[in-house]
Amino acid sequence: MVDRYGCSSLRVGEQFRVAGKSFDTDSRLDPGEYAAHGGAFPILLRGTGCIGTVAVSGLPQRDDHRLVVEALEQLLYGAAG
Repeated sequence: MVDRYGCSSLRVGEQFRVAGKSFDTDSRLDPGEYAAHGGAFPILLRGTGCIGTVAVSGLPQRDDHRLVVEALEQLLYGAAG
């Protein structure tokens, strides 16, 4: 999802929902391969682009997304964040 769209999986899903569409049918992608749910987040390097992806699954999708964001914030800014 991140490699294809260049942003978090939650954002992709939200963009489809806001447009009144269903990702599973309107994206024309195999739903067995792609899921527009929270949990996948790009690792972007300024001047380079996406160099990796962090993904987590098992919680409600917004909680998956929040967990990844908070972990990356912790890594980047430390406990004082």
